[in-house]
Amino acid sequence: MDRTWMNFSRASNEYQNGVQSFLDFAFHNSSQENMILCPCKKCDNIYWHYREVVYEHLIVDGFIRGYKKWIYGECTPSGASSTINPRYPYSGYRQYVREDDMEGMMQDAFNMWSEGFQSFPPNYVASDDYNISGNTFMETRRSVPDEQPNEEAAKFYTLLGEMNEKLYEGSKFSKMSFCIRLFHLKCLGGWTRNSLTMLLELLREMFPFAKIPQSCKDMKKVIKDLGLGYNKIHSFPNDCMLYWGDRRNQQSCHVFGKSRWMNRDAEDVNEDEYGPQSTRKSNKILRYFPLIPRLQRLFMSSKTIEFMTWHHDERTDDGLLRHPVDSLAWKSFDNKFPSFASDPRSVRLGLASDGFNPFKIMSTSYSTWPVVLVPYNLPP
Repeated sequence: MDRTWMNFSRASNEYQNGVQSFLDFAFHNSSQENMILCPCKKCDNIYWHYREVVYEHLIVDGFIRGYKKWIYGECTPSGASSTINPRYPYSGYRQYVREDDMEGMMQDAFNMWSEGFQSFPPNYVASDDYNISGNTFMETRRSVPDEQPNEEAAKFYTLLGEMNEKLYEGSKFSKMSFCIRLFHLKCLGGWTRNSLTMLLELLREMFPFAKIPQSCKDMKKVIKDLGLGYNKIHSFPNDCMLYWGDRRNQQSCHVFGKSRWMNRDAEDVNEDEYGPQSTRKSNKILRYFPLIPRLQRLFMSSKTIEFMTWHHDERTDDGLLRHPVDSLAWKSFDNKFPSFASDPRSVRLGLASDGFNPFKIMSTSYSTWPVVLVPYNLPP
């Protein structure tokens, strides 16, 4: 089918006739009676709609950018399912539930999109052609006998093994997808580590044949190489210094001379989050989430890379104040730093900080003061 009409104005007859042709094709191949997944920019192949609704969306909002290979909304892929959206229990409104995209997640985490992705056999050994730049590497598909993969490639193969290892025989979940889904629930529900460990113990008792981690710590070991961790940096309670860099091993504050430890006589075992924990507790801890790997991930992920240039490529520029890009401050910054502003991929960050009580108990003296950087490149 000719798709050149997709490049025309949405007000043109060519585009509107092309949408009708697309809908004829899509509804002919749809697995749902009288409904398809809407491929407009807002529905993003997630929500099911009737023909007249999809037509309206495609005229008003347009197709997802670059969606010229019609593989999602026109039929339900094998193995996927759809469920009633609980927000619309009586309307027949359906939400598409895709299978966990573990391979896509691996490609994002290790920047494998440019080279493609293969599930390599266990005896495959990476060569030196894995070129690490920051947190990324690309591979050239060469087997080199008796040669060990570099650190980043080794992480990839470990995760690949976890991804291909079934939770139990016949399960649709792999060990990795189970851990990721459960950890996601922990984050959404605000579960403590102890509560998650107790749940894992119950699941292991109920399903002894499944490869379920023994504790929250063991589960985090499975998925930690996929995520973006943080560094613990000890600090002095008065915020006069960090035990970091050249002062990493200092045992007392160089300003006040007081010990960095609450219990200075206890033995220092290990400060690794995933190893045996130290019995010595710092008076105060700064948790630092490194910035550069997170900015890299925004450009590595297929889900966010287009959003990073949205302010230049996609926004509505009609003189109204809709986004920081429309502000006088943004324009003033562009005039001041033209070389930075000339590349729409340049990342603009806003800094914010405020204190709050993480346990929702106003009477306690414990509080947390996050310092948050907000990427203004992203759409609202």
